[in-house]
Amino acid sequence: MTTDLILPAFAKINLSLRIRKRRSDGYHDLDTIFQTISLHDAIKITVTDNSEIVLSCDDRQLPVDSENLIVRAARAFQDRFSVKKGARLRLEKRIPAGAGLGGGSSDAAVTLLAVACVWGTAATRQDLVEIGAQLGADVPFFFTGGMARGTGIGDQVEPLPDMPANSLLIIKPIASITTADAYKVFDERCLTTGNSKSILSGSQPTDGFDTKSLASLGNDFEQVVFDLEPELARAKAALVGAGAQAAMLAGSGSAVFGIFDSEDAQRRAIQAIELETGWRVFPCKTVGRDNYRNAFGDLRQLLA
Repeated sequence: MTTDLILPAFAKINLSLRIRKRRSDGYHDLDTIFQTISLHDAIKITVTDNSEIVLSCDDRQLPVDSENLIVRAARAFQDRFSVKKGARLRLEKRIPAGAGLGGGSSDAAVTLLAVACVWGTAATRQDLVEIGAQLGADVPFFFTGGMARGTGIGDQVEPLPDMPANSLLIIKPIASITTADAYKVFDERCLTTGNSKSILSGSQPTDGFDTKSLASLGNDFEQVVFDLEPELARAKAALVGAGAQAAMLAGSGSAVFGIFDSEDAQRRAIQAIELETGWRVFPCKTVGRDNYRNAFGDLRQLLA
């Protein structure tokens, strides 16, 4: 049994994000295309003989108690499998928080992978997916990686053939908007129209998503989030102005990403963009499913 482990936790973007309807339970049915990217956190785990879960992080702004999905994931696994051992976890945070890039969800999924290994349990991939789904709608996707379609509240994941690798540039402005606020304003717009179908009339399902056509990109949140945080609209315009083939809001915000046809174009864009105060820029690329799984070494069997 391994007692120490260091694993990457990759971010994601949504190449398409369509809000289908609001459900009776207050959640929303989505139709989205997930894609893993090379920007990642790192999680180190060390087994301890007591049952305590202790988390530390190099970003002091992040909570390290039960508010953090890493701690909640480890405890949920302990409860599911009656594990008596504990762990010390160290998070090196590189994915910006609150950016719509799935950093917390990815951290939770990788924590589940890690504890399944170091605690020597017989957990299956399905066990991890079920625990993950209780922690957050995006968590199950990170047991698939690459490109995948998400339906339901995003927790029903169907692998898709990988698209050709793309160079990306992510901009995280100072702007901040929570997923809850984004949905709230979206719902208010629907009510204002008197008919939710009218605001969704331009929202197309992802069944025909074309990996070779940038016209397939789309995010229903843009219409409300850019009004709430104009700085995000400026960041998108900056990416397009710097040569991005396409640019879009990341998830429900508050970051935007641009797609470039080469690493040279990506580098030129970094030089060309006139950053506003507080903007952070992250060059990265898409990560296909095989490369995603291989990054976890012997644990890739739990991602099959």
